Amino acid sequence: MSIWAYILSTLQAAIPAGTPLLYGTLGEITAERSGVVNLGVEGMMIMGAVTAFGVSLATGNVGIAIIAAALVGGLLALIHGFASINLRVNQVVSGLALTMLGQGISGIIGKQFIGMPPRAQLKPVPIPGLSDIPVLGPLLFQHDLLAYIALLLVPVLWFLFYKTRWGINLRSVGESPATADAMGVNVFQVRYLAVFFGGLMAGIGGAYLSIVYTPAWIEGMTAGIGWIVIALTIFAMWDPVRGLLGAYLFGSMRVLQYRLQDLGISPPLLNMLPFALTILVLMLSAGEAIRKRLGAPAALMQPYTREER
Repeated sequence: MSIWAYILSTLQAAIPAGTPLLYGTLGEITAERSGVVNLGVEGMMIMGAVTAFGVSLATGNVGIAIIAAALVGGLLALIHGFASINLRVNQVVSGLALTMLGQGISGIIGKQFIGMPPRAQLKPVPIPGLSDIPVLGPLLFQHDLLAYIALLLVPVLWFLFYKTRWGINLRSVGESPATADAMGVNVFQVRYLAVFFGGLMAGIGGAYLSIVYTPAWIEGMTAGIGWIVIALTIFAMWDPVRGLLGAYLFGSMRVLQYRLQDLGISPPLLNMLPFALTILVLMLSAGEAIRKRLGAPAALMQPYTREER
């Protein structure tokens, strides 16, 4: 295989590898734009994965499985929303608890699915005409439906964030909820919707793992993807377009974990690379001044009480 063909095949494989990351990142960007950090992404994704696989076994219908996974992720996100928005619990603590809850429940539910073959899964759907374009065809137009939807969501969310009243309300709540409230924006409603959407996306990202990327149930199959999503949100500077680039960059690293083993590079070292980069991103963005420079919402992780307005 020539170097060019090797690079092209790696990039092509990076899209399905990065798609669950992209779903999770788009959801977390939306939630954090409203001022709510949800560290429960890992828990919501693993619950989405086990739900999708279980429902697909029971119904044989991929569409129902994806919807069920999305709803489970959304419902778990609402638990975090109630704790952090209404009860004003520390968002970090609430998110970590949600991750542990999701991992525990998925482990119990998923025991019966271990080793079972999938009854239904999404297959690649080449787009007629476009899939035959040299280079771009195999790279972009020979994937599954969920991968295409993820790509379409990026410009849709960008437009909603920056060109609509809803986006203005979302960003204003994340910057100054008191000011937004004074202007007639329902802060609690905006935050709940954003957090719920984040849960829906995480659930779909988890579903992608179990019925598309690795069509099987493996306990702990998210393997830290939710934590990479948190870092990607910062890496993307809370922007959907940068989130796409970051997701596929990390997707490429996941693909290279396996392909570089043929060169004699230690597999444990390769497996460490995405998480090493994740830790680096989180360390570099730890300071408040750096977060402001990156464009973090000013009211991120700050609970809001109308009486304090």
